[in-house]
Amino acid sequence: MKKIILLISFSLFLLSSCHITKEYNQINVYNDSLYRDSFGNDTNTIANIPWQEFFIDENLQALIQKALSQNLDLKMAIERINVANAYFKQSKLAFLPDLNSSVSVRQSKLAFPQGFGLINSSTQYDLIISSSWELDIWGKLKSSKKAALANLLKTEAAKRAVQSQLVSEVAFYYYQLLSLDNQLEILEKTLENRKLDVSAMKDLKASNIVNGAAVVQSEANQYSVEVAIPDVKRLIKETENMLSFLIASPSETVNRKSLGDEAIPQELSVGIPAQLLKYRPDVQAAELEFRIAFEQTNVARTAFYPNINITGSAGFSSLDFSKWFTADGLFANIMGGLTQPIFNKGMNKANLSSAEANQEIASHNFKKSVLIAGQEVSNALYAMETAKEKESSRIKQIESLTKAVDFTKELLKYSETTNYTDVLTSEQNLLNAELGIVNDRVEQWIALIYLYKATGGGVEK
Repeated sequence: MKKIILLISFSLFLLSSCHITKEYNQINVYNDSLYRDSFGNDTNTIANIPWQEFFIDENLQALIQKALSQNLDLKMAIERINVANAYFKQSKLAFLPDLNSSVSVRQSKLAFPQGFGLINSSTQYDLIISSSWELDIWGKLKSSKKAALANLLKTEAAKRAVQSQLVSEVAFYYYQLLSLDNQLEILEKTLENRKLDVSAMKDLKASNIVNGAAVVQSEANQYSVEVAIPDVKRLIKETENMLSFLIASPSETVNRKSLGDEAIPQELSVGIPAQLLKYRPDVQAAELEFRIAFEQTNVARTAFYPNINITGSAGFSSLDFSKWFTADGLFANIMGGLTQPIFNKGMNKANLSSAEANQEIASHNFKKSVLIAGQEVSNALYAMETAKEKESSRIKQIESLTKAVDFTKELLKYSETTNYTDVLTSEQNLLNAELGIVNDRVEQWIALIYLYKATGGGVEK
């Protein structure tokens, strides 16, 4: 008996020394040119700045904090973590034996041959405890555990991705709201000026300097501004409603500052491409998805090798209740078994081929996520640069157009070669430029927000 046990133990040792499963190695997909026109080696990155320090507007901070505590998408992401954690805990327990118990009383009517003509019925009392244990010789359970851990980490990364997206969305709509407030202010101020223009045209007509066409053109000019104001007010309400939705509360007025009070940070560093895996939760989730597929491929490989189980049971069984829990009623058995798949209609081969294909898909998706991250950083950097260039030119444009409006109004009073169409054109151009510089400034904020998110900012460190 001892020789058999030693032989089995030695055989198991030899089998376990065979590396059926493979060790995971991280894919290296980074290079220095992932960020276009950016060749710095500075490892400092804005992604490492907590959102409370990155967005210093206290009204915006309050909105973000509410969103992080109340947003429904974030709450669902947390529950997905709980689901994955439950499966991970179960995978750790898979290494232990199963243990089951059963108690039964069975009443049987016996046929003549069964009772040998002596009895025609019997009652059997059973109490059984059984156990089975699968030996993880090939690493199937170990790989399953690693896959479950990777899935847990992936759900945690997905939660951080939702948080990063949520912080950027709240900031985006907040600055859009400030932009709309500024546009409304410009339109209302312009409307007052247009009303003054109408009054001035009427005075000039009374003095025979202009005709009736100039008066009605000035009135039309006033109405064009009045028509634009309701649209901006509607957009303000809709943006407030969107912010209320993000913080999971009924639609309400949002407390906010003015766009002119917001100072855009000037010193920005995006770090190096290799840091994307550290800070970008969606890139982390893509790599973890690849690791899950890798471990599932390991599990599929083990299906070609024998499955070794040890089972045992013990308990009491008796036809006489009074002798149920006695030495006569005690029984026990133990059995070791080995199951080797021989022919199962190609299922194991199909499962392995499918697992390997899914692993390749996950690998490509991981590489794709890194390229997308690099693209987003590059786009955000260039968007900030162009928005600053536009604002610089727009300031000069507004200065020139302001002078043009003043000059044409003066010329209208004293020169017959100038008509109200010139005034109308210069005023409309000035209004467009004033609204344009608001868009230039908010574009800088939006680019900054997207850059913060693209580098992996806005998540808990």
